[in-house]
Amino acid sequence: MKTKINFISFSFIFILLITSCAPGGGSSTVDDPAGFFMGIWHGWIAPISLIVGFFNENIRVYEVYNTGWWYDFGFYIAIIGGFGGFSIIRKTSKKDK
Repeated sequence: MKTKINFISFSFIFILLITSCAPGGGSSTVDDPAGFFMGIWHGWIAPISLIVGFFNENIRVYEVYNTGWWYDFGFYIAIIGGFGGFSIIRKTSKKDK
């Protein structure tokens, strides 16, 4: 029972930390747009941003105030690398068994 409570508590805190830097949350402005590294971060948390966006209309998957090409490059690298990396791990683990 204690393990389940710890897991739920950790999950709740983890989700709060991740969504605090979600696109559209107000951390980027016209004067201080999101750059390459924020693009990477937003790409990694895109699935979570999508789910949270259903409940909070201010959260988006993609930051509107960005630096342009560099933000896009970071975002797509994270999307492709993050999700593609999981499929490689799954394929190698199935071959090992």
